[in-house]
Order: sequence, then C-alpha cells, then structure tokens
Amino acid sequence: MIKSLVEHRYFKNFIVALILINGITLGLETYKSIYNRYEIFFDIFNTTVIAIFTIEIILRLYVYRLQFFKDAWSLFDFFVVAVSLIPSSAGFGALRTLRVLRLFRIFSVVPQMRRIIEALLRVLPSIGSIAALLVLFFYICAIMTTELYGSEFPKLFGTLQDSLFTLFQIMTLESWANDIVRPIMQTHPYAWLFFIPFIFIATFIIINLIIAIVVDAINELKDEETNQFNRSINEVKNDLKDEIEALRKEIKELKDLLKS
Repeated sequence: MIKSLVEHRYFKNFIVALILINGITLGLETYKSIYNRYEIFFDIFNTTVIAIFTIEIILRLYVYRLQFFKDAWSLFDFFVVAVSLIPSSAGFGALRTLRVLRLFRIFSVVPQMRRIIEALLRVLPSIGSIAALLVLFFYICAIMTTELYGSEFPKLFGTLQDSLFTLFQIMTLESWANDIVRPIMQTHPYAWLFFIPFIFIATFIIINLIIAIVVDAINELKDEETNQFNRSINEVKNDLKDEIEALRKEIKELKDLLKS
C-alpha cells in the first residue's frame, strides 16, 4: 500500500508541483517588502513543505529500507531534506540559506532532468581532459599576451591573471572587438592574427567539443534505456509464450482425458 503510494504517478507529480511552488516562494522571499508583509504565510508554507518532504523520505525509507541508501538520487534527497531541518539559531543561520538546494530535487523527480545529470556525470573524465587542454591553451596565450601587450595595455594584459580574465572575456565574445581588440589594433595593426585564431580555437572548437561529448552521452543513455526496454518486452514475450505453451499442453491433456 505504502509502496504503491510512493511510486504512484500522482504522488510524484504532487512533489514536483510542491517543489516548483516552493521555488516561487523562495524567490518572493528575497523581496523584503513582500516578505515582511506575508512573513507568517511564508513561514507556515516553508514548515509545511519541510514536513511533507520529511514524511516522503520516511515513507521511502520504510519501503526501500537499505536499498534506499544504495541509490545516489535517494541520498541526495535525504541530504537536501536534512539541510532543511537544520535550526536557524545556534550559528546555523548561514547553513539555512542552503534550503534553496531543495529546488534541486526537481532533478531527482523528473526523469528527463535526471538523464541529463547522469550524462554529465558520465562524461566528467572526458570533460576533465578537454578542460585541462583549455587551461593549458589559456595559460600559454596569457603569457604571450602579457609579453606582447602588457606594457601598453596594463588594465587588460598587465599581469598573468589580468590576461587570463581578458582572454576569458574574449572567449565569451563579450565586447571583445570594440573594448579589447580594436583599441589594441590601433597600436598593433596585426593583432587580429592572434585573437581571431584564439576565438576560433577556444570558442568554436574546444567548447563545442564539450557540448558534443555531453550530447553523445545523452544519446548513449537513451540507447541503453531503449535496449533495456526492448529486453524487458522480449522477456515478457518469452514468458507469455511459455505460459501459452503450458496452457496448450494442459488443454491437450484435458482433451485426451475427455476422450478416454
């Protein structure tokens, strides 16, 4: 009975709706005028949300028992609810701000979002390799720009960290032409020979490699789910065939008995 309640679609939809409404109320609380006016309502609603989430976790613990702690998403839900239960007094006020983490529970409840997170976790090693390549590329380019343009443009390339930040701004394509490259080109007309290839490599190649890896991982997860679904269907078909075959044998035996 409790297991059917916890796994029921309507119950999960109710939790999703509660998380979304709670996200709206947490946003409204940042407006002091609104919060001061409806402080009692916000406090009651937050207490109700925490109580419902706590009851849900208790029910899932009762249903799944030790299996609950073997599931990473269940442990994440447990952590989020535990943080929400931390008292706001006794020096824990800063931790109470972590209650906004309960909105991340939407990832564990909605299968599509959970698939994306699982894909990201799966490709972390590959992304780490590309990130290391990007860091090395940035470091080399930062040394070059510091030596080339640091003396004439100290705000942009005066130090290594300034160059790294400026190159990051260029990679995001935020005001890179008018605020950075064009002023430099007034002194160094051929500076574009460095910055255009930098943008092409950093923005259009390396970043897109990360996107391609994530998309490929999501497609692999979809293929695995499809294959698992097909295997389940085949198992059901085989079970049905066995049951039909057994029924045919029983019917044949009954016919033989009736004839005799």
